[in-house]
Amino acid sequence: MIDPVLLFGLALAAGAPLALAPIPTALGAALAAAALHRRAGRAALAAAAVALAVSGLRARALLDDASGLYDGAAALLQPPARCEVTAAVVTSPVVVGTAQRRSDEAGEAPSARVDVELTGGTCGGRALPGPLRARLYGAPLELARGDRIEVVVDLAPIHLFRNEGLRDATAAIARSGIVASGTIVDARRTLSGRSIGAAVDRARAAVRARIEATFHPDAAALGRALVLGETDLTPEDQDAFRESGLAHLLAVSGTHLILAVAGFAAVLRAILVRVGPIAARWDAGRITAALCVPAAWLYADFAGGGGSAMRAAAMLSCAMGARLLGLRPVGVRNFALSLAGAAAVDPLIACDLSFGLSAAATAGLLWLQRPLAALLVPGERGREDGGGPERGPLDASPRALARRLLAPLATTLAAMFGCAPLLLMNGETFPLLGVAANVVAAPIGELAALPFCLAHAVLSWAPPVERGCALVGSGALLAVRAVARASAETGVVLRLPEPSPAQLAALAAAIALAWAAERRGRRLAALAAGAAAWLALEVVAVRAGAPRGVLRVNVLDVGQGDAILIDLPEGGAMLVDAGGFVGSPVDPGARVLRPLLRSRRRARLDAIVLSHPHPDHFGGLPAVVEGVEVGELWDTGQGEAEGAGPVYARLLSDLRRRGVPVVRPASLCGRPRVLSGATIEVLAPCPELHPDRGANDNSFVLRITYGARSALLVGDAEHEAEDALVSRHGAALRADLLKVGHHGSRTSTGAALLEAVDPSVAAVSCGVRNRFGHPSPEVLSRLSARGVAIARMDRGGALVWETDGERVLWSRPGRPPSPAPGSGRRRSPPVSLRLDAP
Repeated sequence: MIDPVLLFGLALAAGAPLALAPIPTALGAALAAAALHRRAGRAALAAAAVALAVSGLRARALLDDASGLYDGAAALLQPPARCEVTAAVVTSPVVVGTAQRRSDEAGEAPSARVDVELTGGTCGGRALPGPLRARLYGAPLELARGDRIEVVVDLAPIHLFRNEGLRDATAAIARSGIVASGTIVDARRTLSGRSIGAAVDRARAAVRARIEATFHPDAAALGRALVLGETDLTPEDQDAFRESGLAHLLAVSGTHLILAVAGFAAVLRAILVRVGPIAARWDAGRITAALCVPAAWLYADFAGGGGSAMRAAAMLSCAMGARLLGLRPVGVRNFALSLAGAAAVDPLIACDLSFGLSAAATAGLLWLQRPLAALLVPGERGREDGGGPERGPLDASPRALARRLLAPLATTLAAMFGCAPLLLMNGETFPLLGVAANVVAAPIGELAALPFCLAHAVLSWAPPVERGCALVGSGALLAVRAVARASAETGVVLRLPEPSPAQLAALAAAIALAWAAERRGRRLAALAAGAAAWLALEVVAVRAGAPRGVLRVNVLDVGQGDAILIDLPEGGAMLVDAGGFVGSPVDPGARVLRPLLRSRRRARLDAIVLSHPHPDHFGGLPAVVEGVEVGELWDTGQGEAEGAGPVYARLLSDLRRRGVPVVRPASLCGRPRVLSGATIEVLAPCPELHPDRGANDNSFVLRITYGARSALLVGDAEHEAEDALVSRHGAALRADLLKVGHHGSRTSTGAALLEAVDPSVAAVSCGVRNRFGHPSPEVLSRLSARGVAIARMDRGGALVWETDGERVLWSRPGRPPSPAPGSGRRRSPPVSLRLDAP
């Protein structure tokens, strides 16, 4: 029979998937229940069903509350404001940027990132209406939880990047309460915290200082990641560890916790058994177990309080609790209790990647390690069945040597197989050399780096020993990094699409069916059926990502910039701009566009259009073109003529090196082009650039038509370009969808253009953190006066506008498609634009 506590814990943990993807999760749960009904019992399945429903409702309520919380913050902080407020520190300070500054040799003093709760003061001259949680950068390193501070900070709402097909970003708000972020201008501590958390934070600060003082400079960030859970690596090292499959070696995991607590337990028990009165009256083992429970939670908190550390602390506490009660700890039951406890406290715990990877790796070790060992290790199957002879540790026979070499491989494979679905969900590649890299690096990391780094943390009272531990720990960490870099440089990775919710549900059902099967043949048949379902659902996902017979315009939420992905009627796609902003650490190409293309199974773009050479339009393109095949690039040429900076220059150089044609206005103006079933007309700048105009008024202006419906994309065209368009084309500019010019600036979207276009829907590409006042109230008034439905990317996220040539549908993230406002009032006229006039 299957442990009912395990079913209950899995059901509670599935609350977040149920809230975020209700139909696939519910179907997957129903299929799993049907498969397990003989081995679980009706009562256990009924309890699991109730747990799933309750957890899903709790998760949905938290997500809805988070949306309301965010909308309130956006109303207060849009545009971004300077705030003079009092605040309480609510999380441990985390050092950021130190490794990158060291690599850049900037020499700036390190600072911290800290989460605070603002409790009073003003923002932009308006009183703070109530408590508000924010993430602040540039905080003093000496802060600790519970500290009260007076702070001046430039604050803005966090950017959620809400786009259909990407994961719901409000889950992070629901779990943390953080709705805003900003950089500290000035801060003063008015009261020091006196809680246990504050003491832990001060201990973290002391250990951090000793790591920076004694570790090799190139290993200090690695040491802080391993001991304190601070992910502060250079981008190159982050990519290397992720692409090599070795990121877990720097994450605070169950191995760290077990090693730290086991060391504490060994020392404590050795002391207790030597204290006569205690040894005579009490069981030293039980006393040790009781004290190891708070020690586990304290260490998990000291190590950053991440999901993996907290889950491991919960599992270890269950094991210690069993020992305290005189019971034999059972791994599966401890695992089940850790899941149930975490999900009961936080129904969105499944959205925590570190928790998910920790749970998945543990599940792989519990259920896959033995079968894999039996398959790989000679004689292991017989040993499991009790038929093989026992061998001593000094056995040097070939079979024993093979066992010693292959047993770690089985362990690595079990953990990697368990984590594979989550790795595919959160990364574009799966490291084919990850197993080999783990076999080489894991012993170095776990047998040398980890114990010496942990010992270093408690040896500040013995400087020579501390320096010795720092030397060995640094060497081991640099060796692990060398393996990560060497593995990543090979480029031997498997590029796979992100699993859809339906595929994950099918996988869960197949695992349940295999779990319930009593014979090996039936288990294999269940897994084969799951693989077949996965492939069938992959076909569905491919077709959904490249729909046929419709024109779909996706005006994406990329912050203060433009990015429009257009799905063409015959399955092709084109991209108009890719967002970006000078000085921002966020790359919309990597953060939004590549994940979106991956989720839609798009490996090719027939055309990329750069409307004009400004960074908020081309900044994300380098990351986009790195991962897809490009048919051609449409570029006005003004960037090369006048110089648009090194990013633009490298983009064109890279595409030309790959043989991608760069097409200019002279080749595009003059006649409509049919691209994958849609008619695309380039209306400006025609017949070529206007040298007396700036880049905005030389933007590409595109009219895209399918059947009787059209969309007009005007880039950042301002009044001068708009007047020229109206003068040349007049009412022939008419379109159902207008992508408003220049992010809704008052310099664009004049009355004459609106009269000519007469749109039903207007999309405004602007970000919640923009300081330019976009969109202008004047533009919004002009649109509203004409009855145009306005879709702002900073309010509600991306717009999906879709037509089959007759009907028009629109949708926003989290909402089903519905008829677009005014879509039935008229049709766009036939193409009659003057495309050959200067």
